[in-house]
Amino acid sequence: MDVIREDIFDCVLWLLRPPGGSDQDFHWQYKRRQGSSGIMSSHNEGDSYTMAPEMPAMFDGMKLAAVATVLYVIVRYLNLKSPTAPPDITFQDTPLNLYILKSCPILTKDYIPPLLWGKSGHFQTALYGKMGRVGSPHPNGLRKYLPMQDGATATFDLFEPLSDHITGDDITMVICPGIGNHSEKHYIRTFVGYSQSQGYRCAVLNHLGALPNIELTSPRMFTYGCTWEFAAMLGYMKKAFPQTQFIVVGFSLGGNIVCKFLGENRTNQERVLCCVSVCQGYSALRAQDTFLQWDQCRRLYNFLMADNMKKIILSHRGSLFGMNSSKMKDADLSHLYTATSLMQIDDNIMRKFHGHDSLKDYYEKESCVHYIHNVNVPLLLVNSSDDPLVHQSLLTIPRALAEKKSNVIFALTLHGGHLGFFEGAALFPQPLTWMDKVIMSYANAICQWERKRPACQASCPAATHQDTEGKGEA
Repeated sequence: MDVIREDIFDCVLWLLRPPGGSDQDFHWQYKRRQGSSGIMSSHNEGDSYTMAPEMPAMFDGMKLAAVATVLYVIVRYLNLKSPTAPPDITFQDTPLNLYILKSCPILTKDYIPPLLWGKSGHFQTALYGKMGRVGSPHPNGLRKYLPMQDGATATFDLFEPLSDHITGDDITMVICPGIGNHSEKHYIRTFVGYSQSQGYRCAVLNHLGALPNIELTSPRMFTYGCTWEFAAMLGYMKKAFPQTQFIVVGFSLGGNIVCKFLGENRTNQERVLCCVSVCQGYSALRAQDTFLQWDQCRRLYNFLMADNMKKIILSHRGSLFGMNSSKMKDADLSHLYTATSLMQIDDNIMRKFHGHDSLKDYYEKESCVHYIHNVNVPLLLVNSSDDPLVHQSLLTIPRALAEKKSNVIFALTLHGGHLGFFEGAALFPQPLTWMDKVIMSYANAICQWERKRPACQASCPAATHQDTEGKGEA
């Protein structure tokens, strides 16, 4: 055994030899101490050991194989051989859609992610999850507090524009972030700062319970499809700014909420120019089985998101479990501690906030797939093919919708991950992402279209966007 370990030690030393050393003339000399224990056995002092020239040649092959293996893994994991391509666009040939595509060349040109890592959906998703964005600004906003009928207190942050809008009009972006997110997240700050510089006022919803320094005032927090807080924010903005029109933007879970909100009631679409949804999954019921699969490491992402949800819920333990009006029991808290997936948390905690009888009932009623066909304002749906959170089977929903309804454009990129869409040369990403630019380009195009429409059409925008096709689930 000692001899074997000596051979291993010799090989390691050879791998670490000085550069330029000759394989055939390279010798190792060891000074042995009598009676020593460990790796080296007893030898006479001054003994030298010389490795045959064939050994280094063999290890050259091993090193080459190891390097080749590492390179193969890197190429596969980072998807370096994947080509760049423009988004796959699904739409109907209407004057508005053709105008949008002409005014938004970013939708028809290649999306080029950073060369070394940008073609990996996992890397893009991980960078978004860890850093959000690079060099995020710190826009100054005013926090608003809105009391709800059930005793909850909704909050949102209001940011005024920093310049005039391209059309000269008063336009407000109403933004709904992703799961457990709020106005202080880096990707939200980046988009808000960009929107302000383009002349947009911004109102950003803080999901109920997401802000760490804001206590809940009722035993309820945000859920997958509850639109109450978003409705309260938009209602406040309509009263406070009667002259403004709205661009509705939703990210991930926020995309589900805004599409569901607009489709719940036709009056919700009043004064709304258009809506943009990025990286949502459309149907929680269809998605639940895919989240238990190891394909694209989706089960791991499920576990990580569940762990984050646990932290948010437990940070409000006193409000959610301690109030007399709470629907939660001690058993629910025990189930929360042992939960390893979002579905377990939804079944034991989230569905009970609104009294759903089962997890299936909760997912059915809180998914926008049953409401989105009622949205008649221009609607841009953006997803990425390598999004590890949204299974490919879910993308048939927006594609079918865009094929049926003339107001819908579905853009599917080859790369981008989940809310990543970073751009850059080789290694370092740019502060603004492709996603930020697409939303802004689309919003500007819609605003300019509205300005150029004849006055008779402008007086009845609902009629322009009306579409009776595509009723029912996509």
